[in-house]
Amino acid sequence: MQYKRILLKLSGESLMGKNQYGIDPTRLSEYAQEIKAIVDKGIEVAIVIGGGNIFRGVAGASNGMDRVQGDYMGMLATCINGLALQSAIESAGVSTRLQTAIKMEQVAEPFIKRKAVRHLEKGRVVIFGAGTGNPYFTTDTAAVLRAIEVSADVILKGTRVDGIYSADPEKEPTATKFDTISYQNVLDKGLKIMDLTAFTLSQENNLPIIVFDMDTEGNLQKLLSGEKIGTVVSDQ
Repeated sequence: MQYKRILLKLSGESLMGKNQYGIDPTRLSEYAQEIKAIVDKGIEVAIVIGGGNIFRGVAGASNGMDRVQGDYMGMLATCINGLALQSAIESAGVSTRLQTAIKMEQVAEPFIKRKAVRHLEKGRVVIFGAGTGNPYFTTDTAAVLRAIEVSADVILKGTRVDGIYSADPEKEPTATKFDTISYQNVLDKGLKIMDLTAFTLSQENNLPIIVFDMDTEGNLQKLLSGEKIGTVVSDQ
């Protein structure tokens, strides 16, 4: 199936490259080129990126920090990543907009659904920062929520592995990969793709999720050209 409008979900950790924390400029540039290649084909692209390379609210809470404060710090970290990604994509020659769930007018637009859709229609890449704007919600949930709001056809979850396996392939060499799997099967098998809130929201709105390896050059283009890359989660 040819997707017209996609939401790409990236983890903050993916921006680290081979570093232990922060942002790797080489990885950023690679992602920008991948995104430019699909925009050039007329695909409308929205992006949600995590903030785990800079700060994790849950980790902060486990060290005695107030969870709500920690989550807000994590939201600001996603905005830092959003600004970095915006800069890289614009350096590649693609127009972008950064919209945030927490108002910070000097650096980004506030999230407004109609504006976001208009930007997408005009061929701009829209990056959504600050999660949902609420503590206790992950960027996975933010990705599903924004995808539904802008009527995206699919969520592409870029990871380090090439799909969904019966067990963690980095720990279990005998783990088997699924090409397709239903929402219910994911729940029955207890597979960790997204947190339950995000996954349930996706299931209720019949929004397919494709989990794939974003770090292999060309994978994003191949996937959107119809090649069987990653694992498709849907009820079809």
